[in-house]
Amino acid sequence: LYEAKKSLHDNVLCLPSSIDRAHFAKARNGKRCDDPADQKAIPHPRIGFFGVIDERTDLTLLKDMALLRPHFSFVVLGPVVKIDPESLPRMANIHWLGKKDYAELPDYLAHWDAGFMPFAINDATRYISPTKTPEFLAAGLPVVSTPILDVVRTWGKPGLVSIAETAEHMCEELDRALMVDRSLWLQRVDQALATMSWDMTFEAMMSHVENQLPESQVVEIQIGSKLSKSGGAHV
Repeated sequence: LYEAKKSLHDNVLCLPSSIDRAHFAKARNGKRCDDPADQKAIPHPRIGFFGVIDERTDLTLLKDMALLRPHFSFVVLGPVVKIDPESLPRMANIHWLGKKDYAELPDYLAHWDAGFMPFAINDATRYISPTKTPEFLAAGLPVVSTPILDVVRTWGKPGLVSIAETAEHMCEELDRALMVDRSLWLQRVDQALATMSWDMTFEAMMSHVENQLPESQVVEIQIGSKLSKSGGAHV
């Protein structure tokens, strides 16, 4: 949206989606998160994805990865929409566990070995900015993604997320992720995530609004638990 609108006005601000770090960080201590019943019997290594499964999901890529790594268990959480459920690849090492509540996600992620984002490269994904990228990172999971522009620019170039275009390359990156010492990588991840929270996003938005208003129009209002100044009830 920002890329499409930034040239239409001289005051367009980009505030990307943020993250509930504390919620997903629960997954870092797997001992405190019970392995869910529908996942408990799935063999390791588990490679997981959570999100809507639709026309943005590259099902052929997923099938090819499952063929290339029969000893990997690909765990997929989320509802199937806009596509025929019969089109999902049905293989012994692909596990379609369906839609889960937001509160349940850390329990699943805590018992995964890595994450992957098999997005198709098409018109439907041209402008997406997957919020699940920093959520995977907050959970302490290395993640491999297809080359979605925002993921490449924000997370791939700093070396926090691996980018791969083909099934072969994605599997190679996952092999690497399962072998490396994550301690230094996690330090860099946490440095990047320290600048992100929904509270910070809220404060930045309100500050920007306040700075554009004449002082005579600024009044104090209560929004949720945040006391701020704004131009009135329409903010």
